[in-house]
Amino acid sequence: MNILVTGGAGFIGSHIVDAYIDSNHHVVVVDNMSRGRKEFINPKATFYSISISDPQLASIIQDENIEIINHHAAQISVSDSVKNPVKDAESNIIGTLQLLQNAVKCKVGRFIFASTGGAIYGEQNYFPAKENHPQKPTSPYGLSKLSVEGYLRFYEEEYGLKSTIFRYGNVFGPRQNPNGEAGVVAIFYNRLLKGEAPIINGDGEQTRDYIFIKDIVRANLLALSLDDSGIFNVGTGKETSVNELTRLILKIAESSITAQRSKKNTFEQQRSCLDHTKLKESISWSPNFSLEEGLAETFTFFKKNAI
Repeated sequence: MNILVTGGAGFIGSHIVDAYIDSNHHVVVVDNMSRGRKEFINPKATFYSISISDPQLASIIQDENIEIINHHAAQISVSDSVKNPVKDAESNIIGTLQLLQNAVKCKVGRFIFASTGGAIYGEQNYFPAKENHPQKPTSPYGLSKLSVEGYLRFYEEEYGLKSTIFRYGNVFGPRQNPNGEAGVVAIFYNRLLKGEAPIINGDGEQTRDYIFIKDIVRANLLALSLDDSGIFNVGTGKETSVNELTRLILKIAESSITAQRSKKNTFEQQRSCLDHTKLKESISWSPNFSLEEGLAETFTFFKKNAI
């Protein structure tokens, strides 16, 4: 297949590109390099350093005979979305709409969209959340992802564009950027390797569904075989508190540093956990990696690579 991966020089996108190429697909990467890194770009991919809003993109999709678009380019910071909702919407809603217009114009068959599990559901009514859980985002970031999900429904009804929507848990693993607000695992390992203490927001009892990058990649591979549109949680179904995560990270890093604490962010959810039963029934996907296995592999990466 000819597949376009937006954000293909970034953390999640670059891993997906590698897997698609290993499976003998022709992969085109589009990334404006605002967060992407040149060394993450697979040399077998065709790379374009442009934005998803660039007018050239339509001709690229056409010339490369793209059959599937895997959309991972996004503004990913929840706190930045709170500070500047307009900029968040310009990137995550308007940019995606321009991409969808080009997909329809160039007769792309399927659109795989990286959405969010935690931020879309907001404070959950039950645990783990199924896909039909009420959607009540508490941040512009979550609202932007939910808006695109609605637009994807419109584009299927109006133009027949099939879509696979993945609502991710908290993804972690090698290549994650440790210098931003998102990605607590990468941030904590980076601080420890510099001899600095991890900083826990609030009491640390807030929970997340942490999922290793290799499990995310496998879901994106299996999604190529789907015929119908669908929305799927991609998570482990397990809650882990930041305190417990920190304990595991310190143990794996063999560090005696004591974590510090700061005030809790007002927009931060207290608990998040995703039910992946629907994905298991659709494409036989279940997470293969335990939290400890993923954390160990991630630490090995950060010990060897400065990001």
